[in-house]
Amino acid sequence: MELEVRHLRALCAIADTGSLHRAARQLGVAQPSLSTQLRRIEQELGGALFVRTRTGCRPTPLGRLVLSRARPLVTELRSLVTEARAAAVGGRQLRIGSTASRALAGWLRRLRRHWQEPTLHMDVSANALLRMVADGQLDVAFVHEVEGCPLRVPEGLRTRVLVEREPQCVSLPADHPAAAHPVVHLSDLAGDRWMIDPAVDGEWDAVRRVLQAAGISPRVLHGDYHTAASLVAIGEAVTVCQPTSLSRPETAVRRLHGDPLGVRLLLAARTESELEGVYPDLAEAYREVARQAPAYREWLEDPVPGP
Repeated sequence: MELEVRHLRALCAIADTGSLHRAARQLGVAQPSLSTQLRRIEQELGGALFVRTRTGCRPTPLGRLVLSRARPLVTELRSLVTEARAAAVGGRQLRIGSTASRALAGWLRRLRRHWQEPTLHMDVSANALLRMVADGQLDVAFVHEVEGCPLRVPEGLRTRVLVEREPQCVSLPADHPAAAHPVVHLSDLAGDRWMIDPAVDGEWDAVRRVLQAAGISPRVLHGDYHTAASLVAIGEAVTVCQPTSLSRPETAVRRLHGDPLGVRLLLAARTESELEGVYPDLAEAYREVARQAPAYREWLEDPVPGP
């Protein structure tokens, strides 16, 4: 087997996350595939690169040596590719579309190092953004695909998975009795008003299925998530939220027992080169906000909610 850059990226991910499980999630691959890849890399290099324990993985002396050389290579190649893509289009503006995400600010900040000021088009409809990319109105789109509600990806678009399954959390008033626990059961919210944005592709269908599966039928309000956040803050509603959301003095972000709601995060473009030019910066920005969110950081470390 010939060692490739993707192998070096995998080694860096395992070292950064401290576990094959978390590294696989970060890379958007199945853990068995990553384990097989690691074994082949170790066979190629002639020794174990990580010590596997019950609590995770840590580099061996050989692993530390390889990582010391791999990290600058991965960083340099990433910069080379990004700068080359920017130069190839003659410095034209990068047109980005996105559904809501806390990773956007960090992504744009990183892109400004290589591109002119990117333009940003926000839309709650992932399908609308994908059509805009296919029609040439946008260069790339970062979108959320609600579990059980596949997006309509136009023919010819290229996609890359950022996160295979991002568990959705719930935002509730800080003084809600369920907020006293790190994990919330849906039955604890049966008496609350739920606010859902039906304009988000697949969102209402998915939430309705989850509520029905839990055997509850709460009152449901339909509206945008900015309004929902205001209602949660004054104790009038609870709502679904992304795990990167942060608790505030008036609100609490909590995991849902069993992680019943999930989305897949995708980056879409017309060509592989366009994806390669912006994906690494997006991945870095997403990891940054994931580490900042206590509920999500806990899930990444322990993906099985407690009772």
